[in-house]
Amino acid sequence: MEFEIWWLLAFPLFFVLGWLAARVDIKQVVTESRALPNSYFRGLNFLLNEQPDKAIEAFLEVVKLEPETIDLHFALGALFRRRGELDRAIRMHENLLEREGLAEEQRLRAQGELGQDYLKAGLLDRAEQVFGKLLETPQHGLARTYLLEIYVQEKDWQKAIDAARELEKDTSKPLNADIAHFYCELALLDAARGQPEAAAAHLQQALATNRQSVRANLMAGDLDAAAGQHKAAIADWRLVETQSTVHMALVVERVLGSYRQLGRLQEGVQWLRALYARQPSQDVFSALYLAVSETEGAAAATQLAREELRRNPSLRTLDRLLEAQLVNAEPGERELLQVEKSLVAAHSQRMMRYQCDSCGFKAKQFFWRCPACGRWDSFDPERHEGES
Repeated sequence: MEFEIWWLLAFPLFFVLGWLAARVDIKQVVTESRALPNSYFRGLNFLLNEQPDKAIEAFLEVVKLEPETIDLHFALGALFRRRGELDRAIRMHENLLEREGLAEEQRLRAQGELGQDYLKAGLLDRAEQVFGKLLETPQHGLARTYLLEIYVQEKDWQKAIDAARELEKDTSKPLNADIAHFYCELALLDAARGQPEAAAAHLQQALATNRQSVRANLMAGDLDAAAGQHKAAIADWRLVETQSTVHMALVVERVLGSYRQLGRLQEGVQWLRALYARQPSQDVFSALYLAVSETEGAAAATQLAREELRRNPSLRTLDRLLEAQLVNAEPGERELLQVEKSLVAAHSQRMMRYQCDSCGFKAKQFFWRCPACGRWDSFDPERHEGES
């Protein structure tokens, strides 16, 4: 490419134009900064010095002095909601909605924020009304997400199913695992009303929605066992291993109970030994220990507990070993062993907990949905020793 002389003349012109553009930008920034109230900068200063309460008061003063600061209204409303100051959040968003000349996009956003305020405040009817109005707007995805949460809180499981299916269409995110739980909840209601056929039908819908629904097979086994169909119950429960081996901790006591009802407990023990070889866990071991003690006696149970204590030392296993040793203990040893067992058992029971993998919530019983964070299938089905 040949060098043109006129390029030399263009360089100074480009420099001058760039300098003028920079001056214009700087001038605009300075002008806008001067237009902001001093309370705005005080609020920023409080935030930098980790004084959030004073910062909020300063920003509220900005809102009063400069009502057009829409984004600051939204930021403060969301902050109030996070802090649990729900009355202030609701007032902030209601005031926005009453403002004349608010752009449609901002009005819809304010409605969505107000619905979240109502939801967190437990005003489910009001929240449902707000999000229902947003279904035919560009905010429909947000609305369906929160409507689903509302229906779950209200335990309106059929509405939850319908909302989840619509949300799947909106987001392309599969919700089949949650929907299967909703069908299981309907089955629970059927069973409580004495309608086992309706319950079984809902469990079939759960499995049709999610073939990996452990809960549906577990509940199907419970229905069969309640009807005295123990062979069918065992078949249902043993299917759980093909879905999730760790969930067998919830199943083993049920399976042994049905084998016992059929008069085939020894067969159940053999199955449980094979399961424990495939899936060792403290809950499975505890069930195996009790079954061996019942069918083979204290000596076999003691040997089993000793082997387990060597492989996986734990207070729970030690408790089982002391329990087995008590059976054949001499009178002089029995009193001391009983004291030791009582201490170990009490401490073990305090420490054994189910735990949510999502939020860390601990509980003595197993939950399909965490009571703390609301997540489905977040609880580890095996109990573990930890701080109480």
